[in-house]
Amino acid sequence: MENEKLATVDLHEDLPPPATAQHQQQPRSRAKLSAAAIIPVWIVLSSGVIIYNNYIYNTLQFKYPVFLVTWHLTFAAIGTRILQRTTHLLDGAKDVPVSKDMFFRSILPIGLLFSGSLILSNTAYLYLSVAYIQMLKAFTPVAILLITWATRISEPSRKLLLIVLMISSGVAITSKGEKWFSLVGFFIQAGGVGFEATRLVLIQTLLHGLKMDPLVSLHLYAPVCALINLCVLPFTEGIEPLRIVWASIVGSYSEAMVAVSNSAASALASTATSDATVSAVVASGEALEAVVPHITPFLLFTNALLAFLLNIAAVFLVGAGSGLVLTLAGVLKDVLLVAGSVVIWGGEVGVMQASGYSIALCGLVLFKVSGGK
Repeated sequence: MENEKLATVDLHEDLPPPATAQHQQQPRSRAKLSAAAIIPVWIVLSSGVIIYNNYIYNTLQFKYPVFLVTWHLTFAAIGTRILQRTTHLLDGAKDVPVSKDMFFRSILPIGLLFSGSLILSNTAYLYLSVAYIQMLKAFTPVAILLITWATRISEPSRKLLLIVLMISSGVAITSKGEKWFSLVGFFIQAGGVGFEATRLVLIQTLLHGLKMDPLVSLHLYAPVCALINLCVLPFTEGIEPLRIVWASIVGSYSEAMVAVSNSAASALASTATSDATVSAVVASGEALEAVVPHITPFLLFTNALLAFLLNIAAVFLVGAGSGLVLTLAGVLKDVLLVAGSVVIWGGEVGVMQASGYSIALCGLVLFKVSGGK
């Protein structure tokens, strides 16, 4: 996934991103890296996660976003607990006491919104291009402002209204210029933005004053969201993704079935069965090979590992530079990702889309620099 706040940067990738992130002093035991060192690493990891996920969904045809998100969260829940016991990266978790009351009033509702955001934003990749999804994510600050205004948490100002108008106009122009526009995909991504914006508003209200870096947030929310997604999985994708993954573990399911089909074709041929029947059996085997995605344990492991490394990089990014530097790094990442997706998947970004996205990005930078005030 790639709409999560890391300092002042949009860090939402389509894997478990940080739940909260405030610019805070890093512990003494954690080495600080310069912005020049960590920003390129973060851009590569951030873009790599999105490209890898899209490859799984659309190139390998493994169209099970709920399963993949659940796997990422499970990996993150285990990984953060290993880091807690072996490194100092999660020392901040000791400063966040989680009581029963806090869990039900804060952690659980935010976790529900987090799961909804991740599921919807990942599902959007089944309908929309990577470039267009990145452009739509620019609307997240507008959604945040609209929610805070509707709930009277903050009052609108002339400057913020201008920013809302800039971003909204930019996204509208971008949508108008999208060649492969999907209304279903648009509403799914819009729903993901809505969930994410609501989650960020709740974090500011319910967890105000708590200092949590991305890994601490992930440590708290990953197990909760993984369990929520496990409850959703049977009603959305069923056991089909589990069957495919299990088949890849016990032996190449597709190759085995194709071999069986070919064997059956040979047997039919030896008994003088008609050529049409033989062709039908062989074709069924080839069709099965095309339908069953080549998902291997190694692919799933490296995909989740890349997502987890992104969160580790995010920890160091928080203290690497000023808010403006991190905001510009986020904009650079989005621009490079849009350009890269066009090169990799052969998409098109017309003049109208580029103009609309530029307007939206200018509004996004103004929003970040103003601090949302």
